[in-house]
Parts: sequence; C-alpha cells; structure tokens
Amino acid sequence: MLESWLDFHRATLALKCAGLDDSQVRLASVEPSAMTLLGLVQHMAEVERNWFQRVLSCRDVPKLYEEGGSFALSPGRGLDEALAVWQAEVAQSRELAAACSLDDSGKLSEHDAQMVGDDSISLRWIFLHMIEEYARHNGHADLIRERVDGVTGS
Repeated sequence: MLESWLDFHRATLALKCAGLDDSQVRLASVEPSAMTLLGLVQHMAEVERNWFQRVLSCRDVPKLYEEGGSFALSPGRGLDEALAVWQAEVAQSRELAAACSLDDSGKLSEHDAQMVGDDSISLRWIFLHMIEEYARHNGHADLIRERVDGVTGS
C-alpha cells in the first residue's frame, strides 16, 4: 500500500508536467516564490536520491544539483533531462526498497538525526515521509500548472 501511494504521487508529478514546453515549466508560481515545475522535478530527484541511496542504503553519492540547489534552474538543462534524471532516481529507489523489508533501517546524518530524534529510521518511515513530500509538492505543482495554462485537477 505504501509503495502504491508513493507511485501514485510520483505519477501525479509527471502528469503535472505533461504537455508543457521548456518555457512553461520554468514559469514561477507567484511572486516572490521562484518555484517552478522544472525545479520541483529536480528537487524530487534529489529527495529520492537522499532518502533511498544516502539514508536507506548508506551510500556516499554526490548531490545531483550542486550549484544553487535542486530548485535552481540552469539555461542548459530542460525538462526532458530533468525528467530522465528523476526517473532514473525513482528506478533506483524502487530497486533499493525492493531489497528491504519495511522494518529495515537506514542511518541519518547527525543533523537530520537531531531533527527526527533518532539516527535510525525504517523503510516504512521513509515511505511515509516520501508520500508526504510528494503530496505537499504536488499541491504546489497544481497551483503552478493552473497558472501556466489553466489546467486543474489530475
């Protein structure tokens, strides 16, 4: 059930970007926010990498978007590239999760452990957090998409 809900929210983000051109996915929601659909896709790729590779699997992998952070837009990086990176991260996340039980745990950084209250979290916790993260950002994506071309809903 947790995997299904996470996949539903992943699919929702992709749907919010469907049929838009590069200039449309770069359009910010409302001032002063600089949040864009392209930035959301990049951010969620980084989030996938963090929770499944770094935390769950204890891998030392670099950030995907060093310069300016995951929400920052680069003139040379468009939606097709960002979607491909995100989809590769999702595929990696699915593979790593499939090798674990819901009670298997990963290790948080010292900073994150202070916020959560423990340095170890289960795959179950990661799934729940990812569902929340996608749901929140899909709400942002709804508003951005409505501003871009008036499309609302799923």
